[in-house]
Formats: sequence, C-alpha cells, structure tokens
Amino acid sequence: MKKIALISHGCAKNLVDSELILGILAQNGYEVTLNEDETDTVIVNTCSFICDAERESIRSILELIEKGKRVIVTGCLSQKHPEELKKEIPEISAVVGTTDFTKIVDILESDKYICRVNPNPEYIYPENIERQQITMGASSYIKIADGCNYRCGYCIIPYLRGNYHSREIECIVEEAKKMVNKGVTEIILVAQDTTSYGIDIYQKPMLPKLLEELNQIDSLGWIRVMYAYPTMMSDELLDTIAKLDKVAKYIDIPLQHSHPEILRMMNRPAFDYRPMIENIRKRIPGAAIRTAFIVGYPGEKEEHFEHLCQFVQEMKFDRMGVFIYSREKGTPSYNMPNRVNTRIAKSRYKKLMKIQQEVSAARNKSFVGKTLPCIIECCSDEGAVIARTEYDAPEIDGVVNIQTNKIVIPGDIETVKITSSTEYDLIGEIE
Repeated sequence: MKKIALISHGCAKNLVDSELILGILAQNGYEVTLNEDETDTVIVNTCSFICDAERESIRSILELIEKGKRVIVTGCLSQKHPEELKKEIPEISAVVGTTDFTKIVDILESDKYICRVNPNPEYIYPENIERQQITMGASSYIKIADGCNYRCGYCIIPYLRGNYHSREIECIVEEAKKMVNKGVTEIILVAQDTTSYGIDIYQKPMLPKLLEELNQIDSLGWIRVMYAYPTMMSDELLDTIAKLDKVAKYIDIPLQHSHPEILRMMNRPAFDYRPMIENIRKRIPGAAIRTAFIVGYPGEKEEHFEHLCQFVQEMKFDRMGVFIYSREKGTPSYNMPNRVNTRIAKSRYKKLMKIQQEVSAARNKSFVGKTLPCIIECCSDEGAVIARTEYDAPEIDGVVNIQTNKIVIPGDIETVKITSSTEYDLIGEIE
C-alpha cells in the first residue's frame, strides 16, 4: 500500500479540503499519514490569504524539498501563483488548484510534472467523498458553502475559489450526523459567508432552516456559526439562533472597519453598525459578539482610525481580532494610492488591541462567581483541564482553565463555576 503524507495550512475551510483530499486517497487504497518522515511523497495544502500565510506555506515546501521529498502543492497558493511556483521552485512535482484536488489520484500516479489549475475556479463540494478527519476532538468544522459573490477590496478569496456555491441541506445534516456518531460534540459551520447560505440553490437565505434541521440531531451538543455578513443579519436568523437550544449564542461578524468612507473604499456595506449590534443584543440576550477589523487600509487617516477606536470602546465587543492590512496582488486595493506607513499601521494595531484588552478583561471579570456550561477540550493526568464556554470558538477565542480531580472526557459539556479571570481567559472549577 502506498503511503502519502499531507500538511495543511490556513483556515478551517482549507482544513476541510485537506480532509477531503485524505478521504479521496483512502477511498483509492492509499495509506495516509500526517508525518512526512514516514513517506517520500507529501501533499502541501497551502494558504494565500495574506503574505505571512504564503511565506509559511513556501517555507514548508522548501523544507520538504531539502529533505528529498516528492512535493505536490495544492490550495490557494497554487491557484494564485501556478507558473511562479514551478519557476521559482522547479523541484515541485505538481501544482493543483483549489477546485482541482478531486483529481489528486491521477496526479499522484503520474511520473510527469502536472499543473492542474482551473483559471476560472468554481468550488463545488464533492459530496461523494467522506472526509478523513485530521483532528478528532470536541469540535469539527462543516463547510456549508464555498466561494464568494462579494468583492471586498482587500480579499483575494473570490478570485481563488470563484462565486458562492451552497451545499444542500440534506448533505450537510447527513455529514453532521456522521460527525456526532464519531464522537464530535460541537459542529462549527464555515463558509466565506455563512449568512448567504442557500440563496444560490433555494433562492432565499436558508441558514435559519439549516440550523433548525441540525438542532434536531440527537447527541449533538453545540452548533456554532462563523463568518456572518452585516447585511445578512436578519431578524429571522437572530430569532432562530435565540430559540434553538443547541445553537451557541455567539455571533461572529467581521465588520472590518467602522468609518463609512473606509468601508466604501473596502467595497463593504457602509452604514452605521451600532443599530445592528444593538438589535443582536436585544434579540439574543447575553450573546457574545466577535468581530474583526483591518487597520492601515490605503487611505485610512488618523480621523478614520479614531472613529474606529471610539466605535470599539462604545460597542464593547466580547471578542475581537485586529489585522494589519496586507497588500495582495490581484485584489482591488493593490494599486490604491495613499498607502499607510507600516510603522503607523503597527502602532494603530497595538492601540486598538489595548482598547480591546481592557474591554475583554472587564467582561471576563463579570463571569466570576457564575456557573457556565463548558465543553472539555483536553485534559492532563495531573488534573489540568482546558475547556471553552459557548461564547468562545476554538483556537481564536479564550479558554477556561480548570483544576479538578473529576475524570472528564474531551467533548463532555460540564458545569463550571468561574473563580477568577485574566484579560482573555477564565479560571474555574467543575461542580
């Protein structure tokens, strides 16, 4: 049996593609491994969202070639730079685009260099493939759609994955049931924009209906929705999240900026987001709102940034990420004038994060003395347990640190009393 290794970079959506690749290999008689030292052939599923992600992917490729491996490069970096990759790293054995990975077996079995990259990608989820999960634990991601119909000024994704394509509700529910049968407690719905789910195949937004169907799955603990879009945050969706007991009261809605002038330059919805945030909090009492902002976008003046600082102080987001603008070739913003000095952009990043740190510390302190259901992530033999509340997504948000003599299992949802807090994490004990 041939053994193939895979290294996955990038976001949760790319992770799902990596697991689909492993599923294809398994269905075709390959033995798969995540340890590149166990085989001569390695697939590297790359990310190309920002420059740092590209550098990380390229570093992996070069290290593997230095070890004498046969390297097949897939994913976003392949889609973005197919010719440049082969030219700069001639030792690469194949370059495979974002929508061409279903042909991975043919590519592996060829002894010639292959470049399989569709210049006009359209991502259609391969429903006939059963994913081979790279990580098995409390949570698992389910991709409900891919591609994007928006053209935000800073984002390369639509050009790498094509327009928006939803999966059918029945397929998603069936996959979720399989995950639960494998022991997954929390499923996390991902797409470039989850709130547009269903419009392309059902002619209307169907995320509320999908959530209702998923909520009926026995033994499923939590359902989490990521990557909402501001103009799609309907009352119907909010009311559905509020009423369904398994849906985490957690709204992930990257806003990117607050000033309408910058939002227009970003080709984002340019309106006052305050009423929308207030509506979320009114319709879902106690909901945690996570957002993300970009600082240093071309044309961002000090007055624009101060507007953003004031907005963050006023809105008191429960969770927040900040990114320094990354100039990406192929995006609408690439040739925009009035670029912001890197030093200034970094300074703005630090200032905004400091504001949020104070907001987060105060919010976490408000949980002290309360009891919260928490999902167990991992535990040690010494009794140290890492858990999460429903207000925290894995890997990007905070955790609950617990010391206990009780035997707990990853994926269990336990009642935890919060005893203290830090800026980003909580400390508690299992009752």
